[in-house]
Amino acid sequence: MTSTTAAPVAPKRRAKRQESGSYSTPHNRKDLGTALAFIAPAALGFVVFFLIPTIRGFYFSLTQYNLLGSEKFIGFANFQKLFGDPLFYNSLWVTVEYVVLNIAFQTVIAIGLAVLMHRLTQSTILRGALLLPWLISNVIAAMIWFWLLDYQIGLINMFLEWIHLPKVTFFGGDATAIPTIAFVNVWRHMGYTALLVFAGLQTIPTYVYEAASLDGSSEWSSFWRITMPLLRPVLAMVLVMTVTGSFQIFDTVSVTTRGGPVNATRVIQYYIYQKGFAEGQFGYASALSVILFLILAIVAFVQMRLLRADESDLA
Repeated sequence: MTSTTAAPVAPKRRAKRQESGSYSTPHNRKDLGTALAFIAPAALGFVVFFLIPTIRGFYFSLTQYNLLGSEKFIGFANFQKLFGDPLFYNSLWVTVEYVVLNIAFQTVIAIGLAVLMHRLTQSTILRGALLLPWLISNVIAAMIWFWLLDYQIGLINMFLEWIHLPKVTFFGGDATAIPTIAFVNVWRHMGYTALLVFAGLQTIPTYVYEAASLDGSSEWSSFWRITMPLLRPVLAMVLVMTVTGSFQIFDTVSVTTRGGPVNATRVIQYYIYQKGFAEGQFGYASALSVILFLILAIVAFVQMRLLRADESDLA
């Protein structure tokens, strides 16, 4: 006579597989299909506009290529030429000078604005006003400041002359051109950066400040001992974004100085543009782009490691 106790074994095993998550249900498959449908447009855009151009850029960096003929494979000749090019080192130095000025002033001003918003007011109108310069395109912002700071007809120099101060060649001087371009971009981006920092400030519990106040901590001491350490993950993200964006400065230079005077504002992005589209050396321009890509990857990695972006003191 056969035993009937073995019948429920299969349902029990199925139940265990469902509890452990190893059993695929129709509901789970439907969720996966929905997720893939939402991801597909972004994934397609990434492949078409980023991944494929990046691979082609790496390939073109190993070729001698212009629009008038087919590419010719030359190996690492472009990179050998690049490391002996004084204009490359000049453009890299000018870019670093701009990045240091832009990041230093933008970060300090943005943190100050964010703290003021967090401590004094949380007005939606004020946040919107801070964001207005960021909503203006780079080209329009550069043109506005180019006219305002013009040596002959600019309102700023007219005001300086009215109060009996000497005019300043903001965009035309070797020593003033890069600081002026940095100022324009600080003005445009500081509101957006301040809102990112402000969002980070809202994640810090108020009881931390209350406990520090009971211990006699001043506002200044609380800022350095509480706010800044707890803002580290947010600041790491902000710095990676702003540094990466600063290394890619192009439109402000193109609209205002076009790399001048002499080579004072020939940043590396503008140098890539000149080599590729003005001189037709697409292979050499691609090699410059590869070097810039490697620099940005290294800088971002170092920032993430030094700032310990994956750690939080709130945990």
